[in-house]
Amino acid sequence: MSRKENLIVGLDIGTTKICAIVGEVSSEGIDIVGIGTHPSRGLRKGVVVNIESTVASIKKAVEEAELMAGCGISSVFAGIAGGHIKGLNSHGVIAVKDGEVKESDVKRVIDAARAVAIPMDREVLHILPQEFIIDDQDGIKQPIGMSGVRLEAKVHIVTGAATSAQNIVKCANQGGLDVNDIVLEQLASAEAVLSPDEKDLGVAIIDIGGGTSDIAIFIEGSIRHTAVLSLGGDHLTNDIAIGLRTPTDEAEKIKKKYSCAMSSMVGKDDTINVPSMGGRKPRTLSRQLLADIIEPRVEEIFSLVKNEITRSGYEDLLASGIVITGGSSLMDGMPELGEQIFNLPVRRGLPQGIGGLVDVVNSPIYATGVGLVIHGHTQPNKNRFKMGDENLFSKVTKRMKEWFNEYF
Repeated sequence: MSRKENLIVGLDIGTTKICAIVGEVSSEGIDIVGIGTHPSRGLRKGVVVNIESTVASIKKAVEEAELMAGCGISSVFAGIAGGHIKGLNSHGVIAVKDGEVKESDVKRVIDAARAVAIPMDREVLHILPQEFIIDDQDGIKQPIGMSGVRLEAKVHIVTGAATSAQNIVKCANQGGLDVNDIVLEQLASAEAVLSPDEKDLGVAIIDIGGGTSDIAIFIEGSIRHTAVLSLGGDHLTNDIAIGLRTPTDEAEKIKKKYSCAMSSMVGKDDTINVPSMGGRKPRTLSRQLLADIIEPRVEEIFSLVKNEITRSGYEDLLASGIVITGGSSLMDGMPELGEQIFNLPVRRGLPQGIGGLVDVVNSPIYATGVGLVIHGHTQPNKNRFKMGDENLFSKVTKRMKEWFNEYF
């Protein structure tokens, strides 16, 4: 198959599924031309625990995407998640040399802001600018060319376990793929489902995946807080399997087909067929019982997210409310229960701003994959990471500095 130069591929390596999405850059933006998904067998809570199984799943998903797009895939933008992800805000100050801010000044102030103590086993994944301040004038997004003697930068730094990112790159490389970039998954999802107005007014995105729930908060157009909770849809599946005494695979099917996050929304006469363990006869149970099992777990996830938002200090600034995305957000009653717990408007996040196979990817489960494609489109430099002599994260740091030079 041919390899087209204007293709961008997002690889969402999730706990429950591997998803490869192929986007083609056109004059009007990005057209989605290929999608491939395959159950994920080698991850737990967003982290690779079995390289061989993960590589096999990646290959299957990529092959499916290649067939649909009619092209060969050689490089991808990969997502990263997991409980090891930590975000912190930092602040840097420098003196402007010639009375006018130049690119070199921006580079120096970013270096000053990222000079924070990070443990040896952790590395910087993203340095995301929030705002610049020149001589006490705040809210500046583009400082180059402005006059002043003192330049400050506020940035959000995302760090992760070095080994987890290296394992993701290793899995992709063994699957025959180069990795152009590693992107925090909730940042990718935000690219796909949030509007600029929502980011300006203040919004929190909650990406509820299989093994983790990823949080990102945007205020005044900039990222302010990120966090990852090790709770997700797999916990709902396990609760159903135990509560209804049914195999885990059947519990997953029941969750997708019949689950509801609010028992008050379920009709009293609704019933479901539940397969039994050990070859026993299937049983007919009330759908209300299923909702009674699910509701407390969803309440727990939302309550932990609310605690994290409160701890961040931005709880009162979310004028646009909450956007939920990820596979579990498809469940009936999720926005309604979320509005009760957060006391804010809640909506499902669907990928937007794309063309091509829009009807196929019009689901929260594809938010991260589409967001990775959009991220790849906005980042023109395509450095490829391979597991070799040079440390992966020295490349990441170098690439971040280059990105700031291009951006500013």
